[in-house]
Amino acid sequence: MTEPVCQAAIDLVKHFEGLYLQAYLCPAGVPTIGYGHTAGVKLGQKITAEQAEDLLAIDLKNAAAVVDRLVKVPVTKGQRGALSSFVFNLGQGNFQSSTLLRLLNVGDYEGAAGQFERWVFATVNGKATRMPGLVKRRAAEALLFRHNVFPIKLAAADPMPQAVDDPDGESLQDSAIA
Repeated sequence: MTEPVCQAAIDLVKHFEGLYLQAYLCPAGVPTIGYGHTAGVKLGQKITAEQAEDLLAIDLKNAAAVVDRLVKVPVTKGQRGALSSFVFNLGQGNFQSSTLLRLLNVGDYEGAAGQFERWVFATVNGKATRMPGLVKRRAAEALLFRHNVFPIKLAAADPMPQAVDDPDGESLQDSAIA
């Protein structure tokens, strides 16, 4: 049985995903609901806050299971939590093929921590776009990985933006409904 992730990782994911009780298209165009849940989501779908918590618990358990299976060196709870947030956000395939995992598995913990900052792009309208919210998230994951802390003050106004502006100045998501 997979051990739950640390509370700091849960707080990190909640902070950067935000809580959305009605499905919306994330900046990458994926239907999303709750705290970043994407599996089987359909636009127009609604859930309760309790259902969002349940989905997050399942999603983080699945992400932690990927981390537990692929990481071959000992990690702290904070490192495991940071990696679980990373997998939650980017998926198993990206983690499995990452230099971050390769460096970690040869015992280069600091080299692995330095890799978080490389994962700050999302595909928007077919183009790799640097996302300010991902820059902040990766910095928080690296901090949790290195120091077992998530010290960012959790302000309701600072979750990951659910819309981005394209270079032509048009909004790529008109309404993220909370």
